[in-house]
Amino acid sequence: MPKPPTWKELLDREQPLLLPCAHDALSARLIDRAGFTAYSIGGFALVGSRYGIPDIGLAAFGEISAGVRDIMAATPLPVMVDGDTGYGDVKNVAHTIEGYEAMGASSIFLEDQVAPKRCGHMAGKDVIPAADMVAKIKAAVGARRNKDFFLIARTDARAGHGLDEALRRGEQYLNAGVDGIFIEAPQTIKELETIGRAFKGVPQIANMLEGGGQTPVLPPSELKALGFAMAAYPTTLIFRVARTIERALADIKAGRPVNDADGVNFAEFKDITNYAEWARIEDTYGRG
Repeated sequence: MPKPPTWKELLDREQPLLLPCAHDALSARLIDRAGFTAYSIGGFALVGSRYGIPDIGLAAFGEISAGVRDIMAATPLPVMVDGDTGYGDVKNVAHTIEGYEAMGASSIFLEDQVAPKRCGHMAGKDVIPAADMVAKIKAAVGARRNKDFFLIARTDARAGHGLDEALRRGEQYLNAGVDGIFIEAPQTIKELETIGRAFKGVPQIANMLEGGGQTPVLPPSELKALGFAMAAYPTTLIFRVARTIERALADIKAGRPVNDADGVNFAEFKDITNYAEWARIEDTYGRG
């Protein structure tokens, strides 16, 4: 197979780079089949689907990296991984970077929340001192073995300390050596405009959290015009999947017949899970 493009190469080809969030291996496979060039794995969707818990710091590197490994095995697409806070101090950050780089991730973002962290659009979060986050970033840069492993720093300072503080932190984090910036949860289009101008020419993420997030959800063309190189969709798939499961269970409980239009059929699901290739291997090598 050809070598996948680096994250920088992807950003040179496609802006904004659209990053639907996979919550399991099946969703990653479907993202690939839909023609996306990259995707993301976010903690919110992963811990919700794999463990049935909220994104409030209940799972750490061991639990989350196990899910990331399973998801990445489903597709060779380049992936951006949510590294949360790095799960501890500078040595834990280095361990997280080494682990995900060895796993084959193309990009990672680390955030400056106080542990235990929580989803960036939830109330009650706070951030560590900027100097402590700078130390974590330097540890991440030092742990990186390949310069193509794209490091992004996220700040959650907007919620508790205002946009100006978030912008100041973004500048400090860039100076510490990251490749991109992620200002989490701006609350208006004007704030998105301000962020885009403040880091013009720097790869930035716009987090399009659909279904109740703090940030206005804009079309990709508008995000590009505002200066955002990446558009992440952390909840779009998992929220729709959850609603579909609820409706299917209600149909079963009520004894309603299955509507073929509401789901894939048996043959289609076999195709999604690559049944034909596994059958070929079995036929070729499994029978003497």
